Amino acid sequence: MVSGKKGQWRPLGFEGLRTYSLKDRPSKVQVEDLARPWAPGGTLKGFLQTLPSVLAADEFRAAVKALAEAAKGGKTVLLGMGAHPIKVGLNPLIADLMKRGVLSALALNGAGIIHDVELALAGKTSEDVGAHLCKGQFGAARETSEFIHGAVAAAHARGNGGLGEAVGRALVESGAPFASMSILATAHREGVPVTVHVAFGTDIIHMSPAMDGAAMGALTHHDFRLFCRIVSSLSQGVYINLGSAVILPEVFLKAVSVVHNLGHSLEGITTLNMDFQKHYRPQVNVIQRPTGTSGRGIMLIGHHEIMFPLLAAAVLEQMGTPEKD
Repeated sequence: MVSGKKGQWRPLGFEGLRTYSLKDRPSKVQVEDLARPWAPGGTLKGFLQTLPSVLAADEFRAAVKALAEAAKGGKTVLLGMGAHPIKVGLNPLIADLMKRGVLSALALNGAGIIHDVELALAGKTSEDVGAHLCKGQFGAARETSEFIHGAVAAAHARGNGGLGEAVGRALVESGAPFASMSILATAHREGVPVTVHVAFGTDIIHMSPAMDGAAMGALTHHDFRLFCRIVSSLSQGVYINLGSAVILPEVFLKAVSVVHNLGHSLEGITTLNMDFQKHYRPQVNVIQRPTGTSGRGIMLIGHHEIMFPLLAAAVLEQMGTPEKD
């Protein structure tokens, strides 16, 4: 009896339930997909082969394959990143990937040049904001602002080039004591373009009396146009968004619109977002919208200081590339 009256509901009988054989049912996971135990003393390549063939492990291998094939095939690999990867110690790895020819170009937000310059000048960066803010000392390190604004002024006076080139050139020419740890200095030496995308008011150097908004604006706008040129070459290439939740995903989306408007193809593009949590803009502006039906987007979630070194090592293993002299 089916009734809404109190006391007249009865449990449904399952006697007529239809079943089928487990052997005939399609399943998402097979025994050959399972992880394999690690044998101590093995290689990195061997370790990657022990990962299960499911979810993020498959995505990771797809990212490695796309990066290795693009780099070996002479296609563009563009790394866009926030400042956090610099603050967690990844500069030597990124510099190494430039030297080996894996990375074709880099794009930074405004904070990126600050932390890179501080590393190059003093061998340290990342101040304790909480300890300095209420004392009025946050962002007041003299050398940081003076160096960057000096580089900007010199480049603006020359009338050519962009912000990334200006700061990289200045670091090399000044003989900064830790320039070997600098992304910008390494890029300048290797001839790798670096674009810098500044949102005014977001960086400590914008508080400096030496800040020249017109000069900074001209250089960062030059870099946006250069970024668009690099993005226009990403057919069969790879764009990596490393630790930028807002600025670089927005810049990348606008660049994708520009290059489509001008008739460039992004067929076969792979986009890769790497961060320690999911954010809206990287998901839609990097992974989903730019790839559409003509490419592939990959999301890898994990701490930069672990995931990016693992990715870089796996790509080099797959490429078998010797270090450049």
